[in-house]
Amino acid sequence: MDDHWSVAAHRHFKAAGVRQVAYVPDGGLTKLIERCREDNAIETVMCATEEEGIGLAAGAWLGGQKAAVLMQSSGVGNTVNAIASLVTSAQFPFFAIVTMRGQWGEGNPWQVPMGQAVAPVLEAIGVKVFQADTAEDVGAMVEAGLRMAYSGDQAVAVLVSQRVIGSKVWVADKKEGAQ
Repeated sequence: MDDHWSVAAHRHFKAAGVRQVAYVPDGGLTKLIERCREDNAIETVMCATEEEGIGLAAGAWLGGQKAAVLMQSSGVGNTVNAIASLVTSAQFPFFAIVTMRGQWGEGNPWQVPMGQAVAPVLEAIGVKVFQADTAEDVGAMVEAGLRMAYSGDQAVAVLVSQRVIGSKVWVADKKEGAQ
């Protein structure tokens, strides 16, 4: 039996009637993306950039369907204008899962600034943010977030902590003896 957090997330997508999932490939999201791709009731769309997912979610809602957008924290900066203008101004429901970098155990200094900015930036543009710090938190937060988004016409993001997805080791390109 697979007890990965993606099992619960996918189950809640199904229960909430999510029919479209937009994603930018990310290692922390791989299992959830695979589950959605294997599900004939969910149309998955791989995006070149994260803001494309915002447009897909808007189009899905206008077409009578629910969508979820999946991305890594480093891509959230690409979505700010699309969320602030399209989601907030048009006041349609929006739901995203964001896998976090730049947190606990991060070895890549390039990931830290955006990783630390994700929650405050999303909150500043009107997105309700739930931080899942354990794998057990993810399912309940996805369920609550989907309900809040699609029953309450809210913009919601569940941030899956780096403690859940694991930190990555990054080795800088240093010459021997360099500091």
